[in-house]
Amino acid sequence: MPESPGTDRANLVLPPNGGDLPVRESGPVRESGPVRETGALRDPRPAPDSVMSARGVNVWYGDKHAVKNVSVDIGRNQVLAMIGPSGCGKSTFLRCLNRMNDTIAGARVDGVITLDGQDIYDRKQDVAQLRARVGIVFQKPTPFPHSIYANVAYGPRIHGLTKNRGDLDDLVHTSLERAGLWEEVKDRLSTPGTSLSGGQQQRLCIARTIAVNPEVILMDEPTSALDPIASAKIEDLIDELRANYAIVIVTHNMQQAARVSQRTAYFHMGDLVEIAPTDLIFTNPQQRLTEDYITGRFG
Repeated sequence: MPESPGTDRANLVLPPNGGDLPVRESGPVRESGPVRETGALRDPRPAPDSVMSARGVNVWYGDKHAVKNVSVDIGRNQVLAMIGPSGCGKSTFLRCLNRMNDTIAGARVDGVITLDGQDIYDRKQDVAQLRARVGIVFQKPTPFPHSIYANVAYGPRIHGLTKNRGDLDDLVHTSLERAGLWEEVKDRLSTPGTSLSGGQQQRLCIARTIAVNPEVILMDEPTSALDPIASAKIEDLIDELRANYAIVIVTHNMQQAARVSQRTAYFHMGDLVEIAPTDLIFTNPQQRLTEDYITGRFG
């Protein structure tokens, strides 16, 4: 769904704790979202502008039902923020989008998730190729214990994306530039990636992700371990990257969700309670649980 016209992220103000929004009895919580998007989410067909679609996704860790019947579309050139209290299922759902839950013993996923119309859980799906097309940036920066250059070059090398060293040099340069890191590291590409500051390491991980030319970038609380200045640089970068990629970000910082995203999804106890354009989520939520969370009544 396109961004609502006239939305100014800098001036979008969240209500204070115990805020001034009127309390409404909105009836039972809908699993699929508010009236505004319910039709789209219940329709088995993906929205026409979506790059990824999920329908009826459930996740279990053993007997624990962590994600319950979640359906959502991820739009091209948009940022979707997923918010909610700890343990609500948002990170678990994020990991479904590039099959990271495959690595967790006892995890089970059902439902349908498609990328460009193709089921990513199909038995014929090459998971390594999927994770190149749907990259992920974790909460804590995870640079490889190699040089800055080797960190960015790793993906293109294993996927055979370049024909010679000159092409690889250009790709490393471009990726670091897009990640806003080139000017800071161009004279020390041979130094270890682990020698960089925390914020620089996170931007290096973003450069490593975009070096393989993904369609979607997943970010699991990418600024939670960073100071405010480093966090602001990552937020600015997210806004720039949106021109070329679909981005899904999990965050506990509601101000951050308001600043960087065009659509926001609120999760609670494994349910997707509401999903709508970000300005509507924060100014006119349709569900009582969403309103209580964003006004600080719980969470």
